[in-house]
Amino acid sequence: MTTTFELTRNAFGKLILTTAEGEVHEGVAPVRAFPVQAPEDGIAMINLDGKEVAWIDRLEDLSAAASALVNEELAGREFMPEISRIHSVTSYATPCTWAVSTDRGATEFVLRGEEDIRRLTVDTLLISDIHGIHYLVRDLRELDKHSKKILDRFL
Repeated sequence: MTTTFELTRNAFGKLILTTAEGEVHEGVAPVRAFPVQAPEDGIAMINLDGKEVAWIDRLEDLSAAASALVNEELAGREFMPEISRIHSVTSYATPCTWAVSTDRGATEFVLRGEEDIRRLTVDTLLISDIHGIHYLVRDLRELDKHSKKILDRFL
C-alpha cells in the first residue's frame, strides 16, 4: 500500500481516507509501527474493523495538510510522557511510588515491579505504572546523576 490517498476530516471530526481508486474509508485511524524507535516512519491507516487500508512509509511523504491531520490524530490517541528527571521513590522495594518530571509536567506513579521497567535499546527505557500508562526514558545518558542513581537500583 502506498501514500497515494487523500485525507480529510468530516463534520464529526472523524478522518476520511479516499484512495487513488476512489474508495472512501470513514473513521480511519493512524497506528505507528515503531512508536519509540521510528515515530515518523511506518504508519498504518486502519479502518473501524482494524484492517489496514493505507500505509505511510514516512510522514514527510504526505502533504503538509495530511501530515498535520495524522499528527493531530496520533497526539489524541497516544499518551506516553517522557521522563526528564526522577525526583524520588518511596522505596527501593516494589511496589513503590515514583515522583518524576516529564514533558507533560510533574507527576507521581506507582511501579508494581521491576519487570515493569523494560529496556528498549541500550539507552532507552519504557516504564509501566499500575494503571498501564507507559513512561519513556528516551536517553539514560541525558538524565541527571540523581535520576541515574535511582534507576540503577532498579535495573
